[in-house]
Amino acid sequence: MAKRQRRKFTDEYKAEAVRLVREGGTSIRQISRDLDLTESSLRNWVKQAEIDAGKGPSGALTTDELAELRRLRREVKLLRMEREVLKNDRVPAPLLLGQKLPQCSVGLTQEARPFAYWCRLSPLKNMARG
Repeated sequence: MAKRQRRKFTDEYKAEAVRLVREGGTSIRQISRDLDLTESSLRNWVKQAEIDAGKGPSGALTTDELAELRRLRREVKLLRMEREVLKNDRVPAPLLLGQKLPQCSVGLTQEARPFAYWCRLSPLKNMARG
């Protein structure tokens, strides 16, 4: 059997599916089949809606808290990468002095590239050492 392609659903669609589960007299299994969803996805949406409404277990994270946690984890990952680069003394001298580095052929503007990207560029790796 072919693996189903991952789909994204809007918050409104999820809320409507949860409303059908709460109001309808049919089972989650039947509603998930009618909406062409996996049963586990629909159960997770219902569970998360209960948590967001304040009816979930104590200590459970709301949707907004989960989004903030994801954002903060990405930020920590980037900061750890940058710190590791600084610890290894592989920072290009122009970057330390606030000067702009030469444009690369990657296609992103210089301002859009993360700090760690510049430290990985092979011609610039040993620039700070001379």
